Amino acid sequence: MSSLQLLWFFLIGLLFSVFFFLEGFDYGVGMSLRVIARNERERGELMQAIGPHWDGNEVWLITAGGAMFASFPYWYASLFSGFYIILFLTLFSLILRGVSFEFRAHSESAAGRKLWGWTLSIGSLGAPFLLGMMFTDLVKGMPLDANGNIMGGFSDYVNLFSIVGGVAVTLLCLLHGLNFIRLKLTGDLRQRAQAVTKVLYPVLFVGLVAFAGLLMWQTDFFTERPISSWILLVLIVLLSVVATYGAYRNKEVLSFIASGATLIGVVALLFNGLFPRVMVGNDPLHSILISQASSTSYTLGVMTIVAAIFVPIVLAYTIWSYFVFNQRVRTKKVVSDK
Repeated sequence: MSSLQLLWFFLIGLLFSVFFFLEGFDYGVGMSLRVIARNERERGELMQAIGPHWDGNEVWLITAGGAMFASFPYWYASLFSGFYIILFLTLFSLILRGVSFEFRAHSESAAGRKLWGWTLSIGSLGAPFLLGMMFTDLVKGMPLDANGNIMGGFSDYVNLFSIVGGVAVTLLCLLHGLNFIRLKLTGDLRQRAQAVTKVLYPVLFVGLVAFAGLLMWQTDFFTERPISSWILLVLIVLLSVVATYGAYRNKEVLSFIASGATLIGVVALLFNGLFPRVMVGNDPLHSILISQASSTSYTLGVMTIVAAIFVPIVLAYTIWSYFVFNQRVRTKKVVSDK
């Protein structure tokens, strides 16, 4: 394995980490429309809170997929073809979310606004759940043949481990979104978001215990990479404890950073367990290694130069956009839903 191959494996993990940190709270806010908002005015406030950012945050997922296609085409081909239905449903959820913002804003009736509020919540629930299922299946292992094709049945995709993984990622995104709401909004919504986080964090710890148990049972994380896996698992729990402390002590920034870092920790744990593979086969001989899946050294070299130029520009723009829209949302116009 070359240094460039290792670098791009790390960079793809980093891109997914940034995506889940940024888009994770978008998903959480979208789900919160049906959790804490009680009327159309409040739903409008929640949508306004993520309005300047949600589409830019989704770009990180596209970037991660594009980087995978260019740097590890064999990984991309095996993953995207084998998980075609899950990825199709994920894309449908993302499209549903995207059109909901625009269609709700132009709806002239309360029924229309209510409908597109529901589609936003459904899309925001579906995308993290499906992505959580896919990544959990990925580390559990799939029935790969010698050519890297996934020859799986229903139970290979939908099983106890993948469902728990999907629920865990969805719950983490919901809590991250609620922490963002506490940071971004005022009044009743902020108070309700804090109250819900206090209820959900104990549920999260139960889910983390279940996920950790299944991780030990269903994967080789703790036999192949025991030290790093334990460190990352403990770190995830500690970050969740910090976020819980911030929720109970009304420390909004602390809760938000800790919940986002928890999502990053989950991505790091999964990529740590994958290494040095990119696809885990039920038959170890059919697992796809980083060294087998990558593009040529020349391609990786060119990509590194391009990334070194443009990624800082994108990061600078992202930071600037959050700085510009750093004020708390205060809705001036009230739209009745009755």
